[in-house]
Amino acid sequence: MSHDYQADVDAVSRIPAVPTILDVVCRTTGMGFAAVARVTEDRWIACSVKDDIAFGLAPGGELEVETTICHEIRQSRQPVIIDDVAEDPDYCNHHTPALYGIKSYISMPIVLMDGTFFGTLCAIDQKPAKLRNPGVVGMFKLFADMIAYHLDALQRAENSRAILADEREASALREQFIAVLGHDLRNPLAAISSGMHLLEKEALSERGAGILALVRNSVGRMTGLIDNVMDFARGRLGGGITLQLDPHAVLPAALEQVAAEIRAGHPERSIETHFEDMDPVACDPVRISQLFSNLLGNAVQHGAADKPVVARASTIAGELKISVSNSGDPIAPDAMERLFAPFTRGEAGSRPQGLGLGLYIAAQVADAHGGRIEVSSTPEETCFTFRMPQAGAKPDGN
Repeated sequence: MSHDYQADVDAVSRIPAVPTILDVVCRTTGMGFAAVARVTEDRWIACSVKDDIAFGLAPGGELEVETTICHEIRQSRQPVIIDDVAEDPDYCNHHTPALYGIKSYISMPIVLMDGTFFGTLCAIDQKPAKLRNPGVVGMFKLFADMIAYHLDALQRAENSRAILADEREASALREQFIAVLGHDLRNPLAAISSGMHLLEKEALSERGAGILALVRNSVGRMTGLIDNVMDFARGRLGGGITLQLDPHAVLPAALEQVAAEIRAGHPERSIETHFEDMDPVACDPVRISQLFSNLLGNAVQHGAADKPVVARASTIAGELKISVSNSGDPIAPDAMERLFAPFTRGEAGSRPQGLGLGLYIAAQVADAHGGRIEVSSTPEETCFTFRMPQAGAKPDGN
């Protein structure tokens, strides 16, 4: 039975976020051509295209699949990233760049929920580009996963009208993702693009070093945003937060590292830590560090600037306890009710940062460990406390 490839082109065209994705890809990387392609053993078909360099492809247009790098990605299911073909040991003599006159290339596989390879999210240009950094690679992975999710949702909707309720939920998630693309992801990506552009034009002077620091901070923030969004997607669309349990995790050093990173990002704030008499704990130390980072970052963001944030951790009576407290205005009762909901951020005027996923992800990590987060808030102090029975962690998010 022949496959209706026009249906694949139509399916991609029905995803509202795709044009925004291609625009963000080109604007962020400085590349002139981006596309979502359907790739099979014998076909390469453009499903959606942004072409600012007159490459000459429109939706429905085809390339000989053997002439593309996407053909190799279909076989390996691994991304390919080329900053400059002339300097790339693996692709400097490859036939594809020579055939199409391209200098930079990035392509991320799009794999559906059942493991089927759909195609790629790719971008090319006739000049070199700076692509090998966590912000750009993480962005492409996030976008490819989003496209795959929406293709799966569309297929489920076509298979049965009984999943209409699920499609409505997918529509709400789509709107949330578009909001993310339109605001929170654009700002750090614009900083990356601007910083790289300036650095390429001048030697790394004192001013250049300052710009480089800005770019590094933006990359770090972008990575954090992507991590939180992907954890949100896994929590809502997959099996929840998964754990890599260490039966004898030693937490003080990991928690101190988190505190040090946040101090470095907020040198004007006082952060006190008290991690005393802690026994090894059965937990996922990376996830516990993530939980602690989100709680500590929340306290720094919302606490009184002239008062210290105090973090404590202990293992007492078979229980791991981590608390973070700050001074400042108490949390309003109506805000307390939605504190751990996704995309919930500070009140107007509090200069919220990020996606509003920090406390949601922290609560998901606590639940995956069989623990809980308690909150108390008075005019004197707001305190978030994570409690976990040492024998209560649940592996693999179950």
